[in-house]
Amino acid sequence: MLTINDLKNGSLIMMEGEPYAVMAVSHQHIGRGGSNIQTRIKNLRTGKVLERSFKPADSFGEADIEKMPSRFLYKSRGEAWFDEIGNPRNRFSLKEEFLGESAIYLKPNMEVTAIKLLNDGGSELLNVELPIKAEYKVTEAPPAIRGNTAQGGTKMVAIEGGATVNAPLFINQDDVIRINTQTGEYVERVEKA
Repeated sequence: MLTINDLKNGSLIMMEGEPYAVMAVSHQHIGRGGSNIQTRIKNLRTGKVLERSFKPADSFGEADIEKMPSRFLYKSRGEAWFDEIGNPRNRFSLKEEFLGESAIYLKPNMEVTAIKLLNDGGSELLNVELPIKAEYKVTEAPPAIRGNTAQGGTKMVAIEGGATVNAPLFINQDDVIRINTQTGEYVERVEKA
């Protein structure tokens, strides 16, 4: 069992039968009273982020998580299909709505990490993590109009996979750019067309 002193950023815990990842921890000491901690935790099944405070008497089970290197294959009928790297016969799928915002940043052959919860007799696939930064080819980019810097010198461009991102005016169609898949923000141009 884990206590509140064992909680750190990145800790994986079981709480009320659900697996959670600890995203942030801050210790609070209140006058003569006891101390407690304020946390931000993410439910690994639903992706929902919660703010919770815990007292010293609280304890948690440790979530038994396995991370499996995987590769995105394709999307079909609202499902995203993956296979295990090194074992292509081990295929699995997740519903696109379950993946949430990250589904639009998937592209064929992208390496991802599948997160599985190990339980009594087997394992349950919880989710997939995309790399934080990934490279995409720009499929559509409007031309930059001279003097159009009222929006801070940016324009909306479409990238492979169908997502649109805000990019600088110098980005053109067929350029390869790096995107932060967690925030959806442009990072840098990798190569020019």
